[in-house]
Amino acid sequence: MTAMLPALTGSNVIYGMGMLEMGMTMSYEALLIDQEIVRMIRRILKGITVNKDTMALDVIQKVGPAGNYLAERHTLKYMRQELSSTELINRRMRDHWENAGAKDMAQSAREKAIEILENYKPVPLPEDVAKKIHNIVEEGEAEAAELEKFHSSK
Repeated sequence: MTAMLPALTGSNVIYGMGMLEMGMTMSYEALLIDQEIVRMIRRILKGITVNKDTMALDVIQKVGPAGNYLAERHTLKYMRQELSSTELINRRMRDHWENAGAKDMAQSAREKAIEILENYKPVPLPEDVAKKIHNIVEEGEAEAAELEKFHSSK
């Protein structure tokens, strides 16, 4: 959760996702758990839009303090965008969690990592992008060769 403070200061790079042992080891499970945390942080950073429409004073007046806001179109319109959804954290009732195998977050992350590794099909880069990357690599290799020549001639 140490990612929250740099995120709140406006940093756009959060370092260390999936890393264990000071970065000497990487973990697919930790990467997916960290992704879940970053998704929640990004939701927090998005904030809550407050304007005439989102305040829905007319709905509040209509429904009242003891009414059912879940039945209102306005609630359905805004509810999903305001919720923080998760993939690995099970927020359901305990009996549902137990009936689904009582998996903890690490188990869920491991299953998801295996599923990704077994089924992910990468989308090839557009040809122009691949060519640009190839050219950058070639330039870097040529520069490294020049530096090597320079240092070996001393």
